[in-house]
Amino acid sequence: MINRYSLVIIILFFFTVQCKSSSVMQEKDTVQVVLLAGQSNMAGAGNFDNLSEDIKNRIKKVAHRVFISQSNTVQKPLSWFKNKPSKKYDFTKRFGPELLIGLTLAEKYPNKEFLLIKHAKGGTALYGAWNPDWTLEKAQEIEKGAKKQSWNLVKQHFDFINQNLEILKQKGKSYKIIGMAWMQGENDAILEKAANMYATTLIKLIKKYRTNFNVEEMPFVFGQINSRYGIKDGAKIVRAQMEKVPEMLANVSLIKTTTDRNWSDFPKHTDNVHYNSEGQKRLGIAFAESLIKMNK
Repeated sequence: MINRYSLVIIILFFFTVQCKSSSVMQEKDTVQVVLLAGQSNMAGAGNFDNLSEDIKNRIKKVAHRVFISQSNTVQKPLSWFKNKPSKKYDFTKRFGPELLIGLTLAEKYPNKEFLLIKHAKGGTALYGAWNPDWTLEKAQEIEKGAKKQSWNLVKQHFDFINQNLEILKQKGKSYKIIGMAWMQGENDAILEKAANMYATTLIKLIKKYRTNFNVEEMPFVFGQINSRYGIKDGAKIVRAQMEKVPEMLANVSLIKTTTDRNWSDFPKHTDNVHYNSEGQKRLGIAFAESLIKMNK
């Protein structure tokens, strides 16, 4: 017969097993959400066909639990997106930093599901279309063309995020926003006011995302620009402004870059502006590793 002491041990054992099982199930059901935003280097100009077979196979293995929504509410398994071939980019399978962000996070957390919600528009400025205090007047000061001047990209991104989160709820899934990756700033170098205000405006943007989605210290990682165009020393000013932000706001990390034209850290296409396949790969890994570190 089982004595009282043995019975207590058995009950405690099964209770522990059940709790662990419940914890694992809860972990799987809670979708880890990452927000991505910026301009062309966040949109991405990497050629998927240039990636190694090893990376392609690793992506296939995790794609069933890593989904990407790009400026819409269609949640697709992690992969490349279709590119219309041009003289500049003659390939059809295109990707940005989201590809290696998703892969790196998925391999780090094998029991978790992820959703990346991305909104990126090339040739847009933080002072203009991405301004957290957007006005048409500000947009007209810096954005080129009536179309870009009409864009309130923060509002657009918020709408996409809310719609995607609602889809998760309808599927019976809970979610947790674990951070945001930002790659932008080149176009703020074309206007002195925008360049000099970059740190102030970016801090407002970070706070707006944190407040709107009720994540008080949401991890925020962003890449430092290293472009050459704009007003005299415009890019240099923006780079310096970027370095101030992590010193002024908690849980913010900057991926620093070189200005050496060899682009040895994050390789670029021959236009010396946009990251190529290797550059996008490294950028995505750097973003993910920073998010992992800030989520410990």
